[in-house]
Amino acid sequence: MRNLSIGLISILTGLVLTVVVTWNSIFYAEPGYVYHVRTILGDEHVVSDVGYQFYLWGRWNAWKRALTVQAVKGGDSTVSYVEVENSETSAALPPLKIMFLDQVDAAAEATVRFSIPTDQEGFTRLAHEYRTPANLLRTALIPAFKETLQATASLMSAEDYYSGGRTEFNTEFENQMSNGIYIVKREEMLVSSQRKISGSANVSLGASQEEYGDEAKAVFVVRKVTDANGTPRRKDQKFTQFGISVVDARITDMTPNNRFIERMQLKQKASADRAIAREQRIQEEEQRLLAIARGEREVAERQAKAKVDQIQKTTEAETDKQLAVTSATKLKEQARIEKETAEINLEKARIEAETKRTLAEAEAYQKEVILKADNALAQKLDAEIEIHKLWADAFARRSVPTNVFGGGAAGGAPQGSDTEVTAFMQMLTLDAAKRLAYEREIGKGAD
Repeated sequence: MRNLSIGLISILTGLVLTVVVTWNSIFYAEPGYVYHVRTILGDEHVVSDVGYQFYLWGRWNAWKRALTVQAVKGGDSTVSYVEVENSETSAALPPLKIMFLDQVDAAAEATVRFSIPTDQEGFTRLAHEYRTPANLLRTALIPAFKETLQATASLMSAEDYYSGGRTEFNTEFENQMSNGIYIVKREEMLVSSQRKISGSANVSLGASQEEYGDEAKAVFVVRKVTDANGTPRRKDQKFTQFGISVVDARITDMTPNNRFIERMQLKQKASADRAIAREQRIQEEEQRLLAIARGEREVAERQAKAKVDQIQKTTEAETDKQLAVTSATKLKEQARIEKETAEINLEKARIEAETKRTLAEAEAYQKEVILKADNALAQKLDAEIEIHKLWADAFARRSVPTNVFGGGAAGGAPQGSDTEVTAFMQMLTLDAAKRLAYEREIGKGAD
């Protein structure tokens, strides 16, 4: 029984010792952290794996793999929570006051993320130098952050920054955070303007005043100091000697002072007025060009119309000319044809006349021969027959009374008897034969 009690006590004592040793010698490594572990025996090592780790009554502290320094609205410059696991940020600073090259101050908001080494040698050296992440932030990272931001502001004027130099500013800031701050030399230069100003004090000169002043002004220029090879010299970032690198660097916001804002507003208004005036000038120029183009178009239309009318009139005149030429040619050709036709008709008439004359001469010659041959006896006989026909017809149609009373005494007046009529008819026949100039006897021709 006693042996059983001793055994139970031994087991309970072992369990208690095991729990105590485990409770004070084991911790859980969270992801995203690097742990600096020191044991009771004086050994130290780096833990970067996730899971339970054994440190044998030693000590350990957590370092974030990436430390973030921010200058944002609402920051309070505290780094007390940097070693608390699952904390959202490493250092949150209020906006930093910086001074641009042209003496304009502004409140800058920026973010820089640093990556610490995780190898045994580099991390141990870092841990020995700064002991805690908070100390690293306060003595190395935050001062480098502030100094680099101000050094970048010294390279550029506020007017240049707000006139399109933001990208250049951000690039220079990240470059200097990673590779070191440029060593610069500030120089004052006298710059003269090409614009000449005329005075108005001399009334006698009127509008032709003499030029005065050279519009010279002093400007400050920051030049980077270079070595013999022309490479800009830099002030190295001390944290890079411990294997710390810059992962990201950004300027998130820049708020200048109120005076500069008012000046920029006036400048913006002046620029807007200039832009409006420029647009109006362009519009006026476009209107002028439009008026010129419209006038040229109207002139071109008139010229085209006049040219069309000219072409039309020329064409019509040419057409009339061609028609007149054609008509004249036609009339000329018609006259030539008529002339030729007349000549042909004349020749035809002449030939016909000559033919008729020849026929007439032939017929006359024939008649003459015939007449000479029988003294035109047949014609004469025909004529005498026709004469007798006429007298016989007239005698047959004469009107006479049935009974005629008269004497037959010689020397008395004619009484219209048949004998008397017959005698009268013979007399007329003789007279006609005499007028025909022919002899009734056969064989005697006319003279």
